[in-house]
Amino acid sequence: MNKKYLMTPGPTPVPEDIRNEMAKPMIHHRTKEYQAIFKDATEGLKKIFKTSNDVFTFTSSGTGAMEASIVNVLSHGDKVIVVRGGKFGERFGEIAKAYGVEVINVDVEWGSAPKPEIIAELLKKNPDVKAVYTTLCETSTATVYDIKAIGEVIKKTDALYVVDVISGLGADDFENDKWGVDIAVCGSQKGLMIPPGLAFCSVSPKAWKAVEASKLPKFYFNFKKYKKAYDDTDTPFTSAITLVIGLKKAVERVNAQGIDKTIAEHQNQAKAFRAACKALGLTIFSKSPSSAVTGVNAPAGINADDLIKLLKTELGVTFAGGQGDLKGKIFRVAHMGGIDREHTIEAIKALELALAKLGYKFKAGTGVEAAQKILK
Repeated sequence: MNKKYLMTPGPTPVPEDIRNEMAKPMIHHRTKEYQAIFKDATEGLKKIFKTSNDVFTFTSSGTGAMEASIVNVLSHGDKVIVVRGGKFGERFGEIAKAYGVEVINVDVEWGSAPKPEIIAELLKKNPDVKAVYTTLCETSTATVYDIKAIGEVIKKTDALYVVDVISGLGADDFENDKWGVDIAVCGSQKGLMIPPGLAFCSVSPKAWKAVEASKLPKFYFNFKKYKKAYDDTDTPFTSAITLVIGLKKAVERVNAQGIDKTIAEHQNQAKAFRAACKALGLTIFSKSPSSAVTGVNAPAGINADDLIKLLKTELGVTFAGGQGDLKGKIFRVAHMGGIDREHTIEAIKALELALAKLGYKFKAGTGVEAAQKILK
């Protein structure tokens, strides 16, 4: 059986040592044994977030943590700013509206990053804004935002700063505390190298003041319940035990190398993949490309979804497609989590074969050669 390569921006490949750890016999979660595992996983995760804040773990998708970041700090009729430059920025706004929160949209051209001065102007015009919601990496457009610069604007106000780092954590630079992020939202299936099913929220002291004032309905995602359990090294509801065991191994793996070196490794893979695309005559979609995932414009006359289907069914390599108006126009390739040098080179080899099958003209081997010069 030929080896298959998963190159999607979540879920990402789960390394063998993490899979083996999760295959061990089940344990009970209300035990000292599990609490020790949970503590190690949480403390290791805080190093990756670069935070001293509490980090809560939910059994949910990342969207659950996004919802938690809204229902725990806001009340009906509150006003928030939401940066919408793709599907996931839009999701923050959709959740807020579902709870009766007034949303001021910052609509950004897909593939572009928001300008901090626009957010500054909106905050000046709307001093009653309770929070600003944005993303580190807008996965749908493979675009990274300048979270540090936006944070400089927000910290001059009383507004909270909430950032979706679900796909960017571990690949794009992120400094939770230094950049003034009050709530960072993450998921397990991307840079953290384990299957989907866990979500996380880091919560700052400033955010806790908002938690005390919040009147939105909440039950499962109630920060107060998680804080009470967290202080006892536990969770308020049944833990996803196997995933937490995998998380412990994953964060140990990242922290053994160091989060900065891990980020640099993925940045190098992104650089190599983009160099390969350029050598093949392909163009990058984003004007501010993320190191977690690259969006590539399909060549003229080729539907990106046809290319993706060919790669998966005949060559064993899975890319992601475009979303919304980008469907059929771009393909997306990840550089995060368990994706390593081998994945990247094999993906480029497969991309060359698939493009040739679809009639695209280029000099064979140029993409691989360009990438190998970077991934020495």
